[in-house]
Amino acid sequence: MKRADARSVFRFKAIGTDWAITTENPVLDGLRQRIGALTEDFDHVWSRFRADSLITRIAHAENGGQYEFPECDVALFELYDRLVAATGGAVDPLVGRDLELLGYDADYTLAPDEGGIARRQRREYWLSDIDRTESTITTVRPVVIDVGAAGKGHLVDLIAQTLLDVGIGAFLVDGSGDLRHCGPEPLTVGLAHPSLPGRVIGTVPLRNAALCASATTRRAWGKGLHHVLDGRTRQPVTDVIATWVMAADAATADGLATALFVSAPESLRSFEFSWVRMLADGRVQWSNDFAGELFL
Repeated sequence: MKRADARSVFRFKAIGTDWAITTENPVLDGLRQRIGALTEDFDHVWSRFRADSLITRIAHAENGGQYEFPECDVALFELYDRLVAATGGAVDPLVGRDLELLGYDADYTLAPDEGGIARRQRREYWLSDIDRTESTITTVRPVVIDVGAAGKGHLVDLIAQTLLDVGIGAFLVDGSGDLRHCGPEPLTVGLAHPSLPGRVIGTVPLRNAALCASATTRRAWGKGLHHVLDGRTRQPVTDVIATWVMAADAATADGLATALFVSAPESLRSFEFSWVRMLADGRVQWSNDFAGELFL
């Protein structure tokens, strides 16, 4: 499905960002409502910016507790298990409290809590501070879960599956740059330069696959402060500034796009993906199987 041939684009807002679903025929009201309910349910579970979310309830449970998540999110848990193990904890969804202390909190203070950072002694770790059986997790203390590394990609996949379930076989789901394509015709996608708006460092054909990108310039505040933390140091990364990953599904592509900030590509060989990343000194690296063209 080429963008120029598409006859309908359904645009909406979800989880605090802009979305677009491109299809050959208009997305009808019933399906729009179903997608809206799906995104609302996801936000109600996973948002650490909502006072009524499950994640917020877990973050304020003084003595921990047992919590049931939707069955459709077991795949997200399993992906995080793999990412945490493959990166030695460099990707860890329990960096949520550290993001809050750095200013990326529910109130968007965007100012580090220096006192809180100085007092922070114990740092949580996904494989020891969370006990999970399928869709049930158990905690013994307050923990702040942040699925920013792969959560949006997971929601892209859930929406894509919803389209497939109703017989729509050609589409592009665009979750603010996290893409999932389905259809016979490839779509050429530009790899946006992380610091030069309107420019790309290359292009890649996308067909029946996902492409996700991440950059430290996208959600940044203050000097050296941004949303990509190394779970081992709990500090913003400095060596890599942008990544792009192609994989079969968007959750995997999204999670690996974060993993490439904090891990050598060879440590991620248990996953099937191709990739590009830009280092802080401007150098660009890519995998041998990357199918696109880079303008270097």
